[in-house]
Amino acid sequence: MSQLRALLLHPNDTVAVATEDLEMGADLASLNITTLDRVAQGHKISRVRHVAGDPVIRYGQMIGRATSPIEVGAHVHSHNLAMGDQADDGAIRLKAGETGAPTIQASKDLPTNFLGYHRADGRVGTRNYLGVVTSVNCSGSVARFIADAAEKSGLLDAFPNVDGIAPIVHGTGCGMAGDDEGYDTLFRTLSGYAQHPNFGGILLVGLGCEVMQVGDLIGQGRPRADGAFRYMTIQQSGGTVKTVERGVALLKELAEAANAVERKPASLSQLTLGLQCGGSDGYSGITANPALGYASDLLVASGGTSILSETPEIYGAEHLLTHRAVSPEVADKLMERVHWWERYTAMHGGKLDNNPSPGNKRGGLTTILEKSLGAVAKGGASPLVDVYKYAEPVTSHGLVYMDSPGYDPCSVTGQIASGANLVAFTTGRGSVSGYMPTPCIKLATNTPMYERMANDMDINCGDVLSDGVTAKEKGEAIFSQLVAVASGEQTKSEKQGFGGAEFVPWQLGAVM
Repeated sequence: MSQLRALLLHPNDTVAVATEDLEMGADLASLNITTLDRVAQGHKISRVRHVAGDPVIRYGQMIGRATSPIEVGAHVHSHNLAMGDQADDGAIRLKAGETGAPTIQASKDLPTNFLGYHRADGRVGTRNYLGVVTSVNCSGSVARFIADAAEKSGLLDAFPNVDGIAPIVHGTGCGMAGDDEGYDTLFRTLSGYAQHPNFGGILLVGLGCEVMQVGDLIGQGRPRADGAFRYMTIQQSGGTVKTVERGVALLKELAEAANAVERKPASLSQLTLGLQCGGSDGYSGITANPALGYASDLLVASGGTSILSETPEIYGAEHLLTHRAVSPEVADKLMERVHWWERYTAMHGGKLDNNPSPGNKRGGLTTILEKSLGAVAKGGASPLVDVYKYAEPVTSHGLVYMDSPGYDPCSVTGQIASGANLVAFTTGRGSVSGYMPTPCIKLATNTPMYERMANDMDINCGDVLSDGVTAKEKGEAIFSQLVAVASGEQTKSEKQGFGGAEFVPWQLGAVM
């Protein structure tokens, strides 16, 4: 296809985005627009006539209001667009009895199920790892010793259905209060990993004297319905050497049980997708994020779940998500998290309200709404059905929100603890990471970076600009790839062995 000179990101948008520098009088035949001004690449062109006060719509959502009349074909930027009253902004508002579900006209050849590992609790995994989970940093090295010793012994050679051994180590678990928000957050995170469907068996290793006690994590009964759970502490086992020996023996027991589970057909409703972006660029909100949003809508329409996160990176656009909430209670839950962040950042001398920088504006971004919406675009147009704290178990189907920092490894860690058995990660600068036990596909926002980092990127979304591929076409390609990965196809990060350093629980509270 020939390159489109301007791109429409959503059918309801009142502006298009220039994909190259346009002279005055440029004929944009595909959009029935002739430019009235010179418009730089990445900047906005009006598709309709706006009067002062009209909402300007991009990504299907308001990014501000016209401050003066704007004719069709005119350049739209800070000289005629600003923040304003966000009431009556043209965004979706759900009313009683409405679903708010977007209209999806998917191609007939898209997959309708995947091959996964069915667990005793009813969930389905996309991978079949053995996990060595640590309660505290003090047992981290020993957990790695156990995993290394098991692999070097050739233990897994007899168990072809087991994907590998994943040591889940971290930097906390002691030197903390045992009854505050930081403790509760870490407890949810470790519990979520211990019960994750991508693990066929779990070995929990503690030191013995830490604040995050192994006995408390176990609770009244073993945390896995399949019984594929073992635990020990280094102090009770008699030190490092004896713990490693016993740990390898316990992993062999777990491997025998995990190997007996084989991939079988499963409904797409059993997929939970973590939506992430990092190392973003000016194309993130134009190519990869809207395409991933379409793939997310396809998954939701198939009965699956998508998790949007990174609260500091949706700030300024949160009210547009509340408009899509299925109830006032869900909207209130999101706003409670936003207000928590306002208090949290103020307590540490920071603030969330970070307006577009001069560089952002040169690239075509006008308001904080527009900047945040580039990130929110990953969530597509589906209604928001629930909001969760970091690492809380996600039990709803549809588009949900999980509160987290914008720091990617920490955010993904929370999504996996909440139940994500797939992750999709958009990047413009080029992020390299992986997240055992959950596979992660990388979506490049631009072709030059994709070609430069081809060993790390799974899908190129740069052809949305270079070849005129639509968000729908690219979204369907992403969706198909996600299902293939869920069924066992390895991602680039898996092939390179990523995942050993990306377990980063959110640390809250004082270190004492």
